[in-house]
Amino acid sequence: MNAKITRMNPEQLHATPGYHHITVVEAGRTAYLAGQCPLDSDGSLVGDGDLGRQIDQVAANALTALAVVGAKPEDVLRTVIYVCSEETEVLWTAWRRLTDSPLAPALSAASTLLGISQLAFPGQLVEVDLTVALPD
Repeated sequence: MNAKITRMNPEQLHATPGYHHITVVEAGRTAYLAGQCPLDSDGSLVGDGDLGRQIDQVAANALTALAVVGAKPEDVLRTVIYVCSEETEVLWTAWRRLTDSPLAPALSAASTLLGISQLAFPGQLVEVDLTVALPD
């Protein structure tokens, strides 16, 4: 990759649970991956109502999408994670599962975790959007 990516956590800001407050890209091309849903290759929902299984599927789908554009989780500049819950513990459970997954390096970028009321598919509990610096 020719783009230089710098991640920063200024000491004047609060400590984070793994993400960086700032991600700077010096140069390169950018890809915006659509929200990765917990759907299998046939378009069927995986793990209806099961947050852990859905996160595993979302991570697998995100890794597939990254590979298609020649990128790795380390090339991710920004993540937005949507979880259908208003409960703080559920949100932290989702964060921990993602940071323990093969997608974990992507979450060291500037990341936002949101608790929301509903996603597109009945039974869907999680979705992840990625912004990626592409190799030249």
